[in-house]
Amino acid sequence: YYGLRTIKGFEKVKMIKPGYAIEYDYFAPTQLNYNLETKIIQNLFFAGQINGTTGYEEAAAQGILSGINAHNKINKKQSFILKRSEAYIGVLIDDLINKGTEEPYRMFTSRAEFRILLRQENADERLTLKSHEIGLASKERVGVLENKTKNKKQIFTFFKKQSITPNEINPILKRKNKKEINQSKKSLQIISRPEINFKEINTIKNIKDFLVKFPKNEIIEVINEIKYSGYIKKEKENVEKVKKLENMCIPEKINYSKIKSLSNEAVEKLNKIKPNNIGQASRISGVSPSDINIILVAMGR
Repeated sequence: YYGLRTIKGFEKVKMIKPGYAIEYDYFAPTQLNYNLETKIIQNLFFAGQINGTTGYEEAAAQGILSGINAHNKINKKQSFILKRSEAYIGVLIDDLINKGTEEPYRMFTSRAEFRILLRQENADERLTLKSHEIGLASKERVGVLENKTKNKKQIFTFFKKQSITPNEINPILKRKNKKEINQSKKSLQIISRPEINFKEINTIKNIKDFLVKFPKNEIIEVINEIKYSGYIKKEKENVEKVKKLENMCIPEKINYSKIKSLSNEAVEKLNKIKPNNIGQASRISGVSPSDINIILVAMGR
């Protein structure tokens, strides 16, 4: 393992037993906190297959989160936790600790209820600043993000103000057998039509002359945000509703067995997982909306 010690951070590493595609121990992930620290043993962090997952990406996602949080714990810093609305890592960890898993867990996009917000193209916007705050992302990366954000704002403002005439867009609409326009419309209205993409909009001279100074990927991101603005707005509203529930903390010493009217399954699951807040409790399999209302009443008392 001497070669491993040439890697920064691994200077004192020891390989106990090398292996690949071997059977591995399993630790029920419902026994973990959001920072991937075990509830029973403090300062013990788990990541990867031992938590019931399979796949390189899933293991890497947990590895970086548990590593960050182990470092933060040693240095008496706050845990670094990603929410379901912020990253697929957040979805993966939330699923594991709230629902557990009966078979090797893989991170499918269908598991995320906010997947319009969790687009591949906006990963830098969602996570770069968070990464910089904990000392991972460099100032250069933050600078690149700031420049991109500035460019996208300029592009959006241009589309908001720039009009497109029937003579400019109707030949394209006619070729696609779509309804033509009879008066000038703002670029935003034209771009929001499903049949219009970057290729078509970039054939209009005034628009092409303006967009030539911006990277193509940034223009496409703005176009996508315009097209899906209604869905994005709706998801953001749902995220805000979830945030309200997650701000309702549940007392650590609460005894669900003593709360009348809770279903037996809810009592069993809640005592086992011990959720930190109402939002987390609502995502536990077997805990119904009526159970959540009963807990809220009990907390109010």
